[in-house]
Amino acid sequence: MSVPARPLPHLRAAPPRPPHERLLAELPLTVLVGVTGVGKSTALAALGEANPGLRVLPDRRMVTDHAVIAPLAGGPVSDRAERFRLTALYRERHPGGMAHALGTLSADTRHWGERPLFDGLRGLEEVRHAAEHFPRWRFVALVAPDVVRVRRLLGRADSFDRAAGGEAGKDLRADLATLPGAAAVFTPAELDGLAALVAEGHSPADLLARVRIVVTERAHYDPDAASAFLGTLPPSRALVLDTVALSPAQVAQAVRSWA
Repeated sequence: MSVPARPLPHLRAAPPRPPHERLLAELPLTVLVGVTGVGKSTALAALGEANPGLRVLPDRRMVTDHAVIAPLAGGPVSDRAERFRLTALYRERHPGGMAHALGTLSADTRHWGERPLFDGLRGLEEVRHAAEHFPRWRFVALVAPDVVRVRRLLGRADSFDRAAGGEAGKDLRADLATLPGAAAVFTPAELDGLAALVAEGHSPADLLARVRIVVTERAHYDPDAASAFLGTLPPSRALVLDTVALSPAQVAQAVRSWA
């Protein structure tokens, strides 16, 4: 029997009940934008330290489990590639994907306040939908090169960072090159460098799994297109930050100054 998704605290997929509930679509929500490994969790931790009163909504994973994956699959799904497939199916049925799902939720403002933060949206479709349909939302995009993202995924012990699709063979460099879509994301020199990370103690299987996550995610959510679109919005609505050039504390300071 499937285990139901965890309930979303003080949020529900139903019209608001006055006077304390409001649709998230109507609130001045701050939204983090970025794909896996760009540094959103680290930035959130720094923001929380700098602003103890910050109210952060349940993250994308929880909202996806509750509003997207469970209705489609009938229960939880852990494999990242399968989750990408299901979220793509949701986007086919509901343009805007996660932005659509988030905008339908009602929030108890006694708990979340009037200006919560959400982590986060991904890709051009979600960001454009949010910007066009929810005029009070503001966006902070975090960006980092794909090679850096792979390194960061290798450096964290998150059981969610899994993707099915075969084991690494005797030639990791060849395995990386034959991953569907890898050549469109990484140059040959970058693949050489990624394969060489085994010398730092990373297993070939872990390297292959993390590269597969980055490549698969790129196929569904183009971070460059999302950042370029945000660059067309007024500066009061969008902020783009490079998490390689800026430390977590500097990211937090930039967000606080902008907010």
